[in-house]
Amino acid sequence: MHITALLLTTLLSSFAAALPQQTVSGSEVTGTTCLDTSLAFDTHSTNVAILGICGGIAGSIQKCGGNPASTTGQSGTSLFTLNATDAGSTINISKGRWERCVKAAQLTCPTGSFETTCVGGATPSGDVKFSLTAA
Repeated sequence: MHITALLLTTLLSSFAAALPQQTVSGSEVTGTTCLDTSLAFDTHSTNVAILGICGGIAGSIQKCGGNPASTTGQSGTSLFTLNATDAGSTINISKGRWERCVKAAQLTCPTGSFETTCVGGATPSGDVKFSLTAA
């Protein structure tokens, strides 16, 4: 039993060390506006909602699929709503960029709901405007 626990601890440590560190500066987003700072979102629900966009980007999926012009991700009371900013463009944001944009917006609005624009993430051009609101 002790060997199993030691092996599991070693594997988990190796896996955690292999994950890329995501550094955000705030420049990943523009025009961030805090909407209702009194809202208290459940962290787990918000994280699940982050991965719920584009029909789901959890696990090995690394990019928004299906070329939607808009999409949502919801879990519990957390609702993300995304829209491509340029007419005729679709959302093709990578999971890493999307997570960095959410974190960057939370630098300005650490609690509650907000709206902002993620720089890039749409094709053939444009950005991705998004909000976190109560579902």
